[in-house]
Amino acid sequence: MKYSLKRHFAIILISLVAGPILVCLLLNSTLLERYYTDSRINALIRAYDSINEAANTGDITSDSFDIELQKICGKYNINVLVADSDSETVKTSMSDPGYVIKHLLNNIFVGVEPDDVIRETDSYKMQIVTDGRTQTEYIEMWGVLDTGYIFMIRSALEGIRESASLSNRFLTYAGAAAVIASGLIALWLSNRITKPILELADISERMKHLDFNAKYEGSDKNEIAILGRNINELSETLEATISELKTANNELLRDIEKKEQIDEMRKEFLSNVSHELKTPIALIQGYAEGLKEGVNDDVESREFYCDVIIDEASKMNSMVKKLLTLNQLEFGNEVVNMERFDIAALVKNYIASAQILIRQKGITVRMEDYGPIYVWGDEFRVEEVFMNYFTNGINYALGEKIIDVRIRLEGQRIRVSVYNTGNPIPQDCIEHIWEKFYKVDKARTREYGGSGIGLSIVKAIMESMNQQYGVVNYDDGVEFWFTLDTA
Repeated sequence: MKYSLKRHFAIILISLVAGPILVCLLLNSTLLERYYTDSRINALIRAYDSINEAANTGDITSDSFDIELQKICGKYNINVLVADSDSETVKTSMSDPGYVIKHLLNNIFVGVEPDDVIRETDSYKMQIVTDGRTQTEYIEMWGVLDTGYIFMIRSALEGIRESASLSNRFLTYAGAAAVIASGLIALWLSNRITKPILELADISERMKHLDFNAKYEGSDKNEIAILGRNINELSETLEATISELKTANNELLRDIEKKEQIDEMRKEFLSNVSHELKTPIALIQGYAEGLKEGVNDDVESREFYCDVIIDEASKMNSMVKKLLTLNQLEFGNEVVNMERFDIAALVKNYIASAQILIRQKGITVRMEDYGPIYVWGDEFRVEEVFMNYFTNGINYALGEKIIDVRIRLEGQRIRVSVYNTGNPIPQDCIEHIWEKFYKVDKARTREYGGSGIGLSIVKAIMESMNQQYGVVNYDDGVEFWFTLDTA
């Protein structure tokens, strides 16, 4: 990602560590040696004050001052020479006092160039010189003590430069290690901080496509966790609102269509009902009159007559229930409740509930082990559609008696199909099978108690949800299908 927050965070953290280190390196390179030099000059002045005080009190030749002088020389890395007026050494920490006294007398009597002097008082002068023998640069302080002793205090500049160089090298190595460590820490912190942000971005992306399954699972109590919980609440609110909108939109579409169809549906409904009820009513009436007139007096015949009456009455009862359901759907007396549910679970549950009938009919059901597949629709009505398809498959399965149930994604819709082996539907009957009371094989339909209303109910349900449905003929069977929206 070109504008990755993780990258920006890492760069900022590394810059916060590397910046001060680079500034320190720059300051060390330009000012550290000068700082050390100034510190050494101050050390020479303190040493001078200590020697002058010891000379004034007469302690300069004492053992205690020797110890004090050694401490001063060791602490500040300086060398000291004190001589009397006869050029005799009074106190020294130098290895070649004769050479140094000669050099000191030359300074006193010959003098030095004014440009070489870095500090001067009535008692001493301070300068930077190069030793002619060793070619080593020194800070030298020389002059006369209050007691008349001549003195020289000097310190090598080479040690100052080496100390500055060592300090810069150490800071460079330590800085590089700190930058590398901060880089690793920055990567870890940026991953830790940006991970929940990226998770929220993914959730919002899925919400944009109306997928509300993703939820923020973080357990922290920081601002990101608060944002995550708010997004979870927003997701639930949006899902509920979309469900309400889809339901309202579906009802609006139905209202527009049903006003033009109501009168025609009433006429067609009354005509079909009267036609379909004529046969069972006639059978019930005929067998009831036969019983009354005693056409057959034996018990077996009477039971047969009663069984026919009960069977026909049961079929009439089933037909009336289906007609009432169909009437409610077509006239829009019931609101279609659009909700989001798992179609794979619905299909599996129905097949499990129909196992007894499946075994009785000797049917083999084939279906893949689908995971959760979420769709929008009226879950109760969709189950009724699948039940009609599956029941037809059981009643009309022939040959191998196989029912194949499939669920697959087609664009933005899920297609559910139920295929059964058997005879294909005659081509001239396909366009009529969705009509109320239409029967392709009247004898077989009557054999299992069919009324010719089931597929009409399927049609009404699918059209009430503005979805597609249909049938496909194969050489060895028939496939019924319907679709539902995924979002």
